[in-house]
Amino acid sequence: MGHRDIPVIRTRRLVLRAPEPSDYPDFKATFTSYRSRFMGGPLNPYEAWMLYAAEIGHWEIRGFGMWMIHAADDDRTLGMAGGWQPAGWPERELAWIVFPGASGQGYALEAVHAVRGHLYRTGWDGAVSYVDPKNYESRLLCDRLGAVLDPDAPSVDGSDACYRHPSPAALADTRLAWAIDREIAHHADPALQPEGAPVD
Repeated sequence: MGHRDIPVIRTRRLVLRAPEPSDYPDFKATFTSYRSRFMGGPLNPYEAWMLYAAEIGHWEIRGFGMWMIHAADDDRTLGMAGGWQPAGWPERELAWIVFPGASGQGYALEAVHAVRGHLYRTGWDGAVSYVDPKNYESRLLCDRLGAVLDPDAPSVDGSDACYRHPSPAALADTRLAWAIDREIAHHADPALQPEGAPVD
């Protein structure tokens, strides 16, 4: 699968599609800012360009990668979510980042839940997420997705926490899947207030 074959994933509020040149300014603004501190940043402009090129190249090399998250109503770029396994990663990862100004609205939960479902339907039998222990929001999101800390899993760099996602069989038709769908519906309905803390 080359990057021209990246499928489009649609949810109630989001469109997840391939990274394109028009997305780069938002990507650069995020990865050169403090927002990227848990993902290797802040980067200088050259490093941000190289990472964006790697995001596209990852699809060519691995056959999977990161989708750009867009708002379905106005096409705003909200962040990224997808599969990630660069050289040195022990396992395939579900990763995400929400861009400045888009956090606290449940977009990460909605996007990662959709991406995980797609990857499971297309052959993945599980996944992990490597999270900086200081990244409270991502740790909370892992909890909401049903991922649990795996202290025996190999680390990327010795300082990250590895959260293991439930397998497709462990997730299908469960109360967890129902609860995730319910929380997403609460975020999507302006008449309702989401339950709990934001998970972006």
